[in-house]
Amino acid sequence: MKTILDFLKAKEEGKKITMVSTYDYWSARICEEAGVDCILVGDSLGMVVQGLETTLPVSLEEMIYHSKAVRRGAKDTFIVVDMPFLTYQVSVEDAVANAGRILKETGANAVKIEGGEEVATVVKKLVSAGIPVMGHIGLTPQSVHALGGYRVQGRTHEEQKRIIKDAKILEQSGVFAVVLEAVPSKLAKEITEFLEVPTIGIGAGKYTDGQVLVFHDLLGFFDKSPKFVKRYLEGKKLFLQALEKFKEEVENQQFPDEEHTYG
Repeated sequence: MKTILDFLKAKEEGKKITMVSTYDYWSARICEEAGVDCILVGDSLGMVVQGLETTLPVSLEEMIYHSKAVRRGAKDTFIVVDMPFLTYQVSVEDAVANAGRILKETGANAVKIEGGEEVATVVKKLVSAGIPVMGHIGLTPQSVHALGGYRVQGRTHEEQKRIIKDAKILEQSGVFAVVLEAVPSKLAKEITEFLEVPTIGIGAGKYTDGQVLVFHDLLGFFDKSPKFVKRYLEGKKLFLQALEKFKEEVENQQFPDEEHTYG
């Protein structure tokens, strides 16, 4: 299993880090077999698995439930779990208790928190309590309404200054890595170069220290994907073909045949 020190070493040596966001036993098992460095159990499960419009309704209990399944599928992979909306914003005490539950009950290795300067105190307290924290800046889905929707961050000079400041503060607060989501490649490159901890990009260009995509996106299970997603497989098409074939064979009494019947 990779450790935080392995990720820091990878940055020093210029080796790219791979991270996949997924939510269940079987997909986690496949990720581990593929040698993915890190699995993120993202609160994006609200949209990907539950069909919600945003990540905001996802609960701590749901994150713990899915993270347990992921750990069973990927026993030897470093796992990071998103802290969902309002599990760390209310108070530092709540944040420590909730993050502690995640690690104790799921067997995960770290938590991820969205935000910059405004969550610095929480990050410091979690790290001091022995809870590894991954930061997340740029487009932060839990703040989708405050940001005016799902749009690229860091287009203006003011936004760039804020994101750079947030990155520096997060590192000073003790995060072991920072996710940069939906920011211009030039800005991501600048941040990656001045941070000592690794950056993991999603829609942030090729200059980050690693990349993360959602399992279902990269395997093509959705009809439409964001600009930054590369579809490595047309998964929906393949699954649909198999299900249609099953339906056809059952209706035509071709399945089950002798090969698939007990004598």
